Amino acid sequence: MTYSISQSLSWLFPYCPNSPEFTLNWASIQAEFYWLQSLANCPQDPIYHAEGDVLTHTRLVCEALISLPAWQELPPTERSILFAAALLHDIAKPGATEIATDGRITSKGHVRQGAKMARQILWEMNVPFHEREAIVSLVQYGSLPLWFWDKPNPQRAVIKASQLIRCDLLAILAEADVRGRECEDRGELLERIEYFREFCQENNCLTMPWQFPSDFSRFVYFQKENGDPNYLAFDDTKFDVIMMSGLPASGKDYWIRENLPDWRVISLDELRKMMKISATDEQAPVIDRAKAMAKEYMRAGKSFIWNATNISRQLRCSLINLFSAYHGRIRIVYLEVGWDELLQRNRNRSTIVPEAVIERMRDRIEIPDITEAHQVDWIVDP
Repeated sequence: MTYSISQSLSWLFPYCPNSPEFTLNWASIQAEFYWLQSLANCPQDPIYHAEGDVLTHTRLVCEALISLPAWQELPPTERSILFAAALLHDIAKPGATEIATDGRITSKGHVRQGAKMARQILWEMNVPFHEREAIVSLVQYGSLPLWFWDKPNPQRAVIKASQLIRCDLLAILAEADVRGRECEDRGELLERIEYFREFCQENNCLTMPWQFPSDFSRFVYFQKENGDPNYLAFDDTKFDVIMMSGLPASGKDYWIRENLPDWRVISLDELRKMMKISATDEQAPVIDRAKAMAKEYMRAGKSFIWNATNISRQLRCSLINLFSAYHGRIRIVYLEVGWDELLQRNRNRSTIVPEAVIERMRDRIEIPDITEAHQVDWIVDP
């Protein structure tokens, strides 16, 4: 999804510095956010981070961020989004940090895990959905301005990022990250960020998403590795598939009844009941039966709804590949409600899902984004 400030104009992150002083109250921030404490004892490689531990680096990044004119000139909500991302950008380093026998320190995988942890933290803080996901995208793609040219296809990398978060915001965060560290190659890193800005500007995706000729062209582009983003693909879809997505009790069944009551529905929950297979049993027979039903509909050119939680991008991808192979037009409908409301709805269900299971699913969830399907709708009830 691409972040839009129109979603929550009044939202501000706690302790985000305000104009005109833009003063950082670091003592209050440390006292307020428990998740910062683990950063204090996490070492960093002195070659790239001679400033010290991760908490020190995080403070310096925040100080650098709020001193940047590009940040100060943003609207308040966008400043808050970037400030939260600066606080969270290395949140997963303690769990990923390893010290080699030669003393070198690495933290492989901390970016991907950090995005998941950021979502968990922000979800608990009741940060509005679109602002939360913008922060998560900044955490996930914050280092792109430094390494985009090393990607197999730099143009594709920036075009994809632009679909999820504004690239100018990525550049601001990356600049603060570099200025908040002590390293010999700081000048080179800052030059890379400027080149990133220029490259995005040349590709018309610095302050807005790359504009594809059509939704179908966008879908085709992200299904291939070396496609042409300007290519107007011929739409050969023959039927529609709606893929539901969301945690248990988020309202998927209700949405279907209210919006598409006459559609064919392949419901994994209903198949489990019919086949007398519990959610903790082996699910392969259920999935096989559901796919067989889907293939029957698709061969006949009939539209249908695939109703399941579908919280994993890998799982959605495998299904989307199947549906598109039969020339289906895929629409993902993601539903989300507030955490307390979700748990209350679950308690009122005929088949209650253990809350510990729902919590684990929430911590693993990968929110669908616009690069996955022809259309994605996010239906969020705060």
